[in-house]
Amino acid sequence: MVQFRFLGILMAVAIRTKKPLDLHLAPWVWKQLCSMPLGGRDLEEVDLLTYRTLQGILHLENSGITEDNFHVMIPLDSFMAHSADGRLVPVVPGGQNISLTFTNRTEYVDRALDYRLHEMDSQVAAVREGMSTIIPVPLLSLLTALQLEQLVCGLPEVSVEMLKKLVRYRDITESHQLIGWFWQSLEEFTNEERVLFLRFVSGRSRLPSNPADITQKFQIIKVDRVRSSQ
Repeated sequence: MVQFRFLGILMAVAIRTKKPLDLHLAPWVWKQLCSMPLGGRDLEEVDLLTYRTLQGILHLENSGITEDNFHVMIPLDSFMAHSADGRLVPVVPGGQNISLTFTNRTEYVDRALDYRLHEMDSQVAAVREGMSTIIPVPLLSLLTALQLEQLVCGLPEVSVEMLKKLVRYRDITESHQLIGWFWQSLEEFTNEERVLFLRFVSGRSRLPSNPADITQKFQIIKVDRVRSSQ
């Protein structure tokens, strides 16, 4: 929990200093940080197999599964489910002693879904606690999940158009043929290669979502080399 709290501090620092972090978190984590409700589609994005299994148990229409053959066709016999780390856990207190039946399958699916969506609530709370030491966390509820992610992580794509807004020319003009070749070469780069270029010229791996937040620009300088005669 100390590490999750520290992660929250780092995320808040990224927002304050406008220096994005290269983080890859599940979409629902950003929603939870913004106090947004979660639903089945959020689980589907990160664990498609579990989501489809639960939907299969819930919707038995035209499947040929009836109350008589339910236990033969469904390989579960109690209110247990696999957690995010693969452990088989009860989805309600004492769930290992509650039989899963054709009749109570809807309750089981609701409980299993609720467990999976909220099994990391304490970790998210620790992240929010860390963020609260630097920024007013209640204001996060005014943001969407995508807006918060962009504030913390910036833009995952480094476009040439964005790079053109961050450059300053010295002893050369934007219309010079060399500059045209330079931007043409960057256009042919993959995004990963442009990220490496950005890291080389600025020390960053991500750009803020708002170019105005970047105060330091990189320079393109024309250097005339004169070949000395022997």
